[in-house]
Parts: sequence; C-alpha cells; structure tokens
Amino acid sequence: MGFPENILDSDEHVVRNLRPHWRRVAGPVVLAPIVVGLASYGWFALPDNSVRKYLRWVILAVALVILLWWSARPFLFWLTTRYVVTDRRVLMRKGVLSRTGRDVPLTRVNDVSFSRSIIERFFGSGTLVIESAGDRGQVTLNDVPHVEDVQREIYRLVEDEAQRLR
Repeated sequence: MGFPENILDSDEHVVRNLRPHWRRVAGPVVLAPIVVGLASYGWFALPDNSVRKYLRWVILAVALVILLWWSARPFLFWLTTRYVVTDRRVLMRKGVLSRTGRDVPLTRVNDVSFSRSIIERFFGSGTLVIESAGDRGQVTLNDVPHVEDVQREIYRLVEDEAQRLR
C-alpha cells in the first residue's frame, strides 16, 4: 500500500516513505505458526470422551484470541503506520479503523534528535523526535529504520527549505 499522493501539494515531492522497522512485526509473525501448531496438537491429542468436543472449542477460541490480539493486531498497526518525509514537511499517519495524522512543516522544525537502544542499534532503527515551533511541541516517530540517515535528511531539507524561502 503506497502513500496517497493526493494529500501532497502540487509541487511537493516525497523524499522518504517509511513504515516502522520490520522488527516490530517479527514477533507476531513468528508467534502465528507456533499458536496454530500448538492448537492443532491440542485439538487432535485430546482423548476420546464427551469432554473432548468442548475442550476442542476452548482450544480453538483461545488460539483465535491469541492470534487476533498478539499477531494480527500488531501487524495491522504496522501496516497502517507511515512516516513520510517530503521536501516541505514531515507527515505521520497511523490507525486501522480510525486514523490520526500529524504534519510538521519543515519551516517550523527547530530540532531533530534520535535515540537508539542497544536492540535498536543492532537492527538499525531508532526513535526520531522532531521539535517544532508550533503549539503541540514535538512529534515522536518510533522504530524508524535508518534513523540517523533520516535525521540527516530532515536537517538537509530544513536548510533547503530555508534557502528556498529567502
């Protein structure tokens, strides 16, 4: 699913179109076949008796809840979260059923900083904090892939936008 170009101005161009780092969905993706395997084993390993058919449905219900809550839900959140850097602004969009978004014009950016835990350093991601001069303060983008490159790119774009407006 690409970023909708219709929300951009006519002379605005996308520089980076990012999703949160893939490691955010690695656990849920690995969890799915484990839950399916354990539920299948439990379904067929139960002894033959009258309680068996009720326990099967309990196993199925528990497996479905685990799959929906800990696999499908995080995957959908990851899939519907976008961080877009254009030559005029930084956009953040997220949400499955209800959407939220935040745009920060590059002319209002005061500071761009990042932080990386040891795990994030290993995977090459981090948290990007964009401080703006507006009323709402700062925008935090979590699990940004190649966070240092994105930070440098935003600084360069802020300088370019300042030059363009002179």
